[in-house]
Amino acid sequence: MSRASLDKDPRDVARMFDAVARRYDLTNTLLSGGQDKLWRMATRRALAPRAGEKILDLAAGTGVSTVELARDGAWCLAADFSLGMLRSGRHAGRDVPMAAADALHLPFADASFDAVTISFGLRNLVDPVAGLAEMARVTRPGGRLVVCEFSTPTFAPFAAVYHNYLMRALPAIATRVSSNPEAYVYLAESIRAWPDQPGLAAKIAEAGWGEVAWRNLTGGVVALHRAVKP
Repeated sequence: MSRASLDKDPRDVARMFDAVARRYDLTNTLLSGGQDKLWRMATRRALAPRAGEKILDLAAGTGVSTVELARDGAWCLAADFSLGMLRSGRHAGRDVPMAAADALHLPFADASFDAVTISFGLRNLVDPVAGLAEMARVTRPGGRLVVCEFSTPTFAPFAAVYHNYLMRALPAIATRVSSNPEAYVYLAESIRAWPDQPGLAAKIAEAGWGEVAWRNLTGGVVALHRAVKP
């Protein structure tokens, strides 16, 4: 079994995602009760990609999120540092451009993209602020950012139930359906350790993005943070 620790050594994280790639999309759908599809649709609407635009989908995994983004006619690139995830997406027939890329050292020129998005990947970076700054570097002035990430439920009783699910039920379900259940113990721990909505907004602003705002999905289980490149 392979899992990363919360110090998030990039090699450990990449190996962990390589190990879960085979059944990653199915596992996510089961663990989220099908909400993952709705979260992808909400991310596309928040980013509002348009025909002719160039969109970077960072930490895209198997490219299922990139396929959703491309529905409106934009040219969308799936980038991830897990080759296993990209291969799994290609094997599944995801017909979108794909590239291996480290979020902290993106292999793209300055101002290459009209917009950038990252879904459920920012918290896996060893330095999220540096990653957000690198996303700003490759985005044109006036370009857009959308971060879709697990967050903090806003209703206290629901938050208690959710956290119990994260630490108890989620690993148990993953044991039945995932190709690497140990990885989901790390994923649950990383969600618990992640900043809340205002905390992430502060990190996005620190990285040089402007007009930072957010809205909650599923009662704050997930939050969409939006920003603009000054």
